Amino acid sequence: MLLFFILGLLVHFVFFGSIFDIYFTSPLVHGMTPQFTPLPPPAKRLVLFVADGLRADALYEFDENGNPRAPFIRNIIMHEGSWGISHTRVPTESRPGHVALIAGFYEDVSAVAKGWKENPVGFDSLINESKYTWSWGSPDILTMFAKGVGGDHIYTYSYDAESEDFGAHDVTKLDTWVFDHVKEFFHAARNNQSLFSKVNEEKIVFFLHLLGIDTNGHAHRPTSREYKDNIKIVDDGIKEIVSMLEHFYGNDGKTAFIFTSDHGMTDWGFHGAGHPSETLTPFVTWGAGIKYPQKVSVQKFDDADVAPLMASLIGVPFPLNSVGILPIDYLNNTDLFRAESMFTNAMQILEQFKVKMTQKKEAILPFFFTPFKLLSESKQLNILRKARSYIKQRKYDEAVSLCKELIHLALKGLSYYHTYDRFFLGVNVVLGFVGWTSYASLLIIKSHSNLTRGVSKEVKKPSHLLACSFIALGVLVAFFLLIQDCPWTYYIYCLLPIPIWYAVLREFGVIQDFVLFVLTFPPSQLVAYLFIFTLGIEVLVLSFFYRYTLTAGLVAFACWPFITQLRTQAKSISLSWIFFSLLLAVFPLMPVVGRKPDIFLVMGAGLLVLLLSLCVVTSLLKRKDHFINEELLLHLVQMLSIVLSMYVVYTTHDSLLKKQGLPVFNQIISWITLASSFVLPLLSPTRLFERLFSILLSSMSAYLLLSTGYEALFPLVLSCLMFVWIQVEQETLRQPSVSYKQKVTSLQFTCSPDITQFRQLYLDDVRRAFFLVFFLVTAFFGTGNIASINSFDLASVYCFLTVFSPFMMGALMMWKILIPFVLVMCAFEAVQLTTQLSSKRFSLPVTCFFFSSCSISHYVIVMSMTIVLVFLNGLAHLLTTKKLELCGKPKSHLI
Repeated sequence: MLLFFILGLLVHFVFFGSIFDIYFTSPLVHGMTPQFTPLPPPAKRLVLFVADGLRADALYEFDENGNPRAPFIRNIIMHEGSWGISHTRVPTESRPGHVALIAGFYEDVSAVAKGWKENPVGFDSLINESKYTWSWGSPDILTMFAKGVGGDHIYTYSYDAESEDFGAHDVTKLDTWVFDHVKEFFHAARNNQSLFSKVNEEKIVFFLHLLGIDTNGHAHRPTSREYKDNIKIVDDGIKEIVSMLEHFYGNDGKTAFIFTSDHGMTDWGFHGAGHPSETLTPFVTWGAGIKYPQKVSVQKFDDADVAPLMASLIGVPFPLNSVGILPIDYLNNTDLFRAESMFTNAMQILEQFKVKMTQKKEAILPFFFTPFKLLSESKQLNILRKARSYIKQRKYDEAVSLCKELIHLALKGLSYYHTYDRFFLGVNVVLGFVGWTSYASLLIIKSHSNLTRGVSKEVKKPSHLLACSFIALGVLVAFFLLIQDCPWTYYIYCLLPIPIWYAVLREFGVIQDFVLFVLTFPPSQLVAYLFIFTLGIEVLVLSFFYRYTLTAGLVAFACWPFITQLRTQAKSISLSWIFFSLLLAVFPLMPVVGRKPDIFLVMGAGLLVLLLSLCVVTSLLKRKDHFINEELLLHLVQMLSIVLSMYVVYTTHDSLLKKQGLPVFNQIISWITLASSFVLPLLSPTRLFERLFSILLSSMSAYLLLSTGYEALFPLVLSCLMFVWIQVEQETLRQPSVSYKQKVTSLQFTCSPDITQFRQLYLDDVRRAFFLVFFLVTAFFGTGNIASINSFDLASVYCFLTVFSPFMMGALMMWKILIPFVLVMCAFEAVQLTTQLSSKRFSLPVTCFFFSSCSISHYVIVMSMTIVLVFLNGLAHLLTTKKLELCGKPKSHLI
């Protein structure tokens, strides 16, 4: 059995990893020839301002007095330059946003695992192609364009990472730091001949990364006064820099300016998903080579691909991996220059297409290769020849139109070859997935149920022909992959289904027995079972799309006692079950995102926990033989931990509102509380009720620190329902071979299990498995933490840290998500104990309910939940059964 679980875990890791090979492989190709416009560029230098986290509407709107929020930028729009909307892609994060702006492509997702400052793969960018680049701003952004780049033509100036503090008194200093250092730089250039000559070269870039708006948005939300005032500060700073540069260069008219953003931000102060407030960003450009404002009756908002525009303005090669289309409508130049620039853009993207096609063609056997038919070699040559002919004939509009057609075809071809193996890999993964599910189900039927007790179970020796056939199939598949020079991961995805399906076909007799058993049911009963099973699966699937489905499921759970004997056998338990099911059903209906922090709800949750603790302690004190001084002291310590958590949450919120930062004392208490939440439950008695309550208290002390509103009540209500579930399952167990009539309060987690008392699985255990999975899904989606990538609230971790640290903040938010999981899994341990079920036997049908995802994100969530379930099962077993002894000697109990 242990071997089965290890194999199952490995198989699920493979299934989880397959999503990255199928959907998230690197889009980059190498080996292209640099392409640049042969005509003289309009600008000698480019200044790029990126206001991190600036929404388009926030910049363009007027303030409450009817004045422009950014008067200098508004003046540029009205009298000097061109403007529009740039549209970012998901994930709307700073790193991929800047890569798209400066390198012109959507970054390889493996960058997430490499940190924010490392380049997982080499890529070309405008900064790399420039003669010199000077950049100022955040170390997280600047470093990734300078690290690993050859030569000494890129210079970065950044503040300390600790300066990115969401709780700082004034985060606009992140922007004023940049402006001040740029001024100092040009002041120094006047007195340094070497530097002066460099800044007067051609093809140079000045990059100013402005992080204050993003930081204020996270800390105070985009609707706040701080966010809007920061826009004015950035506007004033840009005005000063532009004036200084024009004076420094003697108003030579050779400087191009671009002002934009890497992403926007939601009203609740987060980004990462595809809401318009996150994807729509401002784009304003003026100076050398840029068209002046045009008087039009209707403004057309075209997306602006920034990387090719910047390359065209200063005459450097287009970034090799750029997939952007040059927005020639912004260019103020001759029609010849516009046509030549578009032709260069087409050649640069076509080069990527040709390299990608060659790589794929060389890796596939000729008779298996299917080329992209819309862009054959003859069609490429024909379009290029015709476009060049149009340019010679001065038919520039026709040339531009033809080049755009070629670009669109090349981009389609790039996507075609990039996803060429997707169907092939998907089929193999599905085969493996279905095979493993089938094998797990057969193992349940064969070893852990009595469904086929009336059928002969004579073990037949598997046919040698079957084994030889699968071995031969495996050799053929491996040889096929070898001659195509496939990556090693392809061997896993393609070969894994073979032994799995061999194991399935070896159990053909069990399949026959199960079919015969199913046929013994009356048709109406069989249809009813299938309907209920399908309905349950459908509810789980729909809950991934519509959270209110969980509410419907919990309401149905509340009605369950009315169709069983529970309402007559255990009235108080039934009423408790109904009450807490309906109470928990409220949470999926609560707002997921956009809610404001409500510390009073967090305080209320803490007070309810303290009130419940007092009731429990009072109840236990009446049983003096079961409640000694050390146990009372532990409960008091855990109650004190709840009080400290409430204090830290309240004072931290108050301190941040006053812009006094995170108090060091609060930070220390928070980390100590989090660490102790793993240890304190292990000091409590192993009696079922007392250990579970100790786990609840420790979990709540940590959860309160990670809460900002109503979600603080969620683990408490969930735990109450879990306590009732344990009682309900004991009441519903009615197997004649099991003597279970032992009070729940007298059960101990550490009692040595009698293997002879473990029973076989029955159909009612399928219902228990469904309950568990439903509660796990409710724990996952119940408070909306996983509604989308932009639903996380950074304020959740402000009791622990306010300085930007993506991985530490992410780890804390993930632990917040897992705490309800742990509570459910600990309750599951108790259910197994009260119903005398082996955890290994019961876990098998549980996993079958997880195979129900419908999209990429849901597939990842399901695979993650299945894998994490194994580790949480071990953690729950540790928290419920292990006991730490103080002073090195065991304590005695009178039982």
